[in-house]
Amino acid sequence: MSFNIYHSLIINASTQQVFDAITLPKHLNNWWTLKCAGTPKLNSEYNLNFTDTYNWYGKVSSCLLNKSFYIKMTKSDPDWDATTFGFELEEVDNGTLLKFSHENWQKLNHHFKHSSFCWAMLLHGLKDYLEKGIIIPFEKRN
Repeated sequence: MSFNIYHSLIINASTQQVFDAITLPKHLNNWWTLKCAGTPKLNSEYNLNFTDTYNWYGKVSSCLLNKSFYIKMTKSDPDWDATTFGFELEEVDNGTLLKFSHENWQKLNHHFKHSSFCWAMLLHGLKDYLEKGIIIPFEKRN
């Protein structure tokens, strides 16, 4: 049995703007990572650096321009290693519907619950980044 995190939100921005913000390191660093490296193409490796202790890696498992983007974790916290997180984007009248998932958690533990909360907060930060240009300093992100 595995456990999954799901969140959906509407962002008042084009699907291309949202896609760029969830795939390009220069944007990821403004709402999620401290330092990120990677290219949005199938099988590309992403380095998701949060601190020296949390210097994680994942591989792009799916990438459809302005539609979807998924990363399968390859080197991270043991709870994250079996997981895949990603985004589905859909154009709607007032912007982009972002459907987020983080799937295949092996344990319904504190880390799973905390990560679900953190993703909700980070996705709100993504929304504020795209709609209002707000960049929350890394040390103040949850």
